[in-house]
Amino acid sequence: MADSKNILSEVKQGILYLTINRESKLNALNFATLTELREIFDEVSDNREIKAVIITGSGDKAFIAGADISEIAELNELNARKFAENGQEIFSMIENCHKPVIAVVNGFALGGGCELAMACHMRIAVAQAKFGQPEVNLGIIPGYGGTQRLTYLIGRGKANELMMTGDMIGADEARSLGLVNHVLPTKEDAMAKAEEIIRKIMSKAPLAIGMVIDCVNAVFVSDEDGYQTEANSFARCVKSGDYKEGTSAFLEKRKPVFKGE
Repeated sequence: MADSKNILSEVKQGILYLTINRESKLNALNFATLTELREIFDEVSDNREIKAVIITGSGDKAFIAGADISEIAELNELNARKFAENGQEIFSMIENCHKPVIAVVNGFALGGGCELAMACHMRIAVAQAKFGQPEVNLGIIPGYGGTQRLTYLIGRGKANELMMTGDMIGADEARSLGLVNHVLPTKEDAMAKAEEIIRKIMSKAPLAIGMVIDCVNAVFVSDEDGYQTEANSFARCVKSGDYKEGTSAFLEKRKPVFKGE
């Protein structure tokens, strides 16, 4: 996968490493970067070489410090709705990707950066990371799904407090609230933890991993019966070669070799 203008990409041992590469702008998400994210995740789904994704930001200061304010300042009511819907679509692609996506939050994750991190399946932060949805300071609200995902992750009361005050929280508080899975001292440590988790996931049945993602996401879809989604997904797993391999390997007391089929 070739680098885009604003996103560095590299595939190593089945893991796609994505680095938002606008360090001079604290990796702020502009329209071009969002378009590149869409194009990348369009490819991720069908690329059999890619088994998982890690997203981080360039430098040590910021994961993503928000959206590009110079672009936001030019919005009107009509294109603002399209602006929000476009971001929501892209982040939904990440959230619904059948391959695990982990955000390594290496600094400020504010506004659209916090929203992107929340769209990932897991978040691992460095100790100095800061999270927040400070959009009210600009006279707006989160537009890329932040009002929904933050509430799901940390609960109504605390989500209201953070979005109404625009306050930031540190990595340890984010972990205590359930926003972050792990906190590590450095970016190198955080990347190593993400790789450790992904390698463990990659040893499991890929189809089953995708079904777990579907079922967990179904919890938050108001018109979907998550229990029925679970039953349907369970049945799909039982039709797979991975199911036959997994059960046979267990009975034969050997390690399974899953093919994602």
